[in-house]
Amino acid sequence: MVERSEGRAGEAAEAAGAAEVLDHPLPEGVRRRVIALVADAFGGLTMAELPTQLRQYARFTPTRRAKFAGNAMAAALESHTLFRQRIGERVREAQPELAEALDAGSPPAAADPLDVAAAAYVLRPVGWVKLVAAAGEEAQRAQAERAEEDAARELQRLRAELAEARSAARGETERMRTELEAARKEADRLHRKLRSAENDVRRGEAALRKAAAQLDAVRDAAAAEKGAAETEARRLRARLAETEAALEASRRAAREGRSVEDMRVRLLLDTVLDAAQGLRRELALPPASMRPADTVEAVEPGRMTPKDIASRALSETDPALLDQLLALPQAHLVVDGYNVTKTGYPTMPLEKQRLRLLGGLAVLAAQTGAEMTCVFDGAELAAPVLLAPPRGVRVLFSKPGQTADELIRRLVRAEPPGRPVVVVSTDREVADGVARAGARPVASALLLKRLSRT
Repeated sequence: MVERSEGRAGEAAEAAGAAEVLDHPLPEGVRRRVIALVADAFGGLTMAELPTQLRQYARFTPTRRAKFAGNAMAAALESHTLFRQRIGERVREAQPELAEALDAGSPPAAADPLDVAAAAYVLRPVGWVKLVAAAGEEAQRAQAERAEEDAARELQRLRAELAEARSAARGETERMRTELEAARKEADRLHRKLRSAENDVRRGEAALRKAAAQLDAVRDAAAAEKGAAETEARRLRARLAETEAALEASRRAAREGRSVEDMRVRLLLDTVLDAAQGLRRELALPPASMRPADTVEAVEPGRMTPKDIASRALSETDPALLDQLLALPQAHLVVDGYNVTKTGYPTMPLEKQRLRLLGGLAVLAAQTGAEMTCVFDGAELAAPVLLAPPRGVRVLFSKPGQTADELIRRLVRAEPPGRPVVVVSTDREVADGVARAGARPVASALLLKRLSRT
């Protein structure tokens, strides 16, 4: 009974409110709240209870409904009274306290004016136009306050920027004033330097004029001296010609006098020769075919070989033996390089072995004057050797496919018979081969001992 009476009271109030009409559009804030209420209540209605133009949005979510069907729902709410009443019923069910307060004509003071206006627009109680207008005014006032606050904040920001700009301008002005002062000082300094440079230029020009005058004076003096020198040269040439003529005359006289003396000496010499030839014919002496030195037994220079050195009974390991061999005329020392280095210092790298041996041979060549050739095996090289041969020592590497022993035998065979050739190698095959070719082999230890004395 009470509910029926409340329903009739609500219908009566709605009928009274329906007579009221807005004379201006809904405020934007109220309109958005109305659309939100309709979108939320939309889902509680059946398809038959919806206006035809809204049925396509029945399956949308409230958010999508409010986004895509907002205008259609606002138009339907305004033109379809029954639809608005059904939405109003859903609002009363969702917000009963607010609906009862609106029906009683006393909306809650703590409620949001926009929510109150939106509910009043849907429910249409008595005085709903005033509530909507009041909400619009409140929204506008709030918007104006927000705009005022925004303007105040913008003004404060602009004032801060203005103060910062003024500060920066003062700093820039001060900096420019400082730079201007520095530029003025620099300009004054440059002016002083310019005046000093101009003074220096004037002094330089004066010195240049003075130097030019002195140069002209020196040129005049030099011209005068040149004239005097040419005159003196002509006088000296005349005296030289006279002296040469006198010298030629004295030479002629000396030649004439010497020719007489030469004739007398030549005549005396012919006389002595004729007398000696006459005495030889008279004594019938045969020509002398021997000399006293021919009777002394010795090895003639052209017949001496390195093998004759052994007649002094020196040991094969005595370094003096090598000195005697190298003292022979045109002696040639051929060294088997790696055979010597690997005998004397095998632990050293090959490069250092070569450098140490060649350094000793260079000293030995300077001491003895003998020709020296050092042969290395090219097969042991990973790359071409960049080596500057020392003075007095010929350095050879065997070609690919050829050993150092073969190169040593070729060097020995290339020498003419009779030339002293000494080969240093401990290799028995090398020693026997060069001995058959006429060379004298010696051990590597002998050369090492001799090099240790240098």
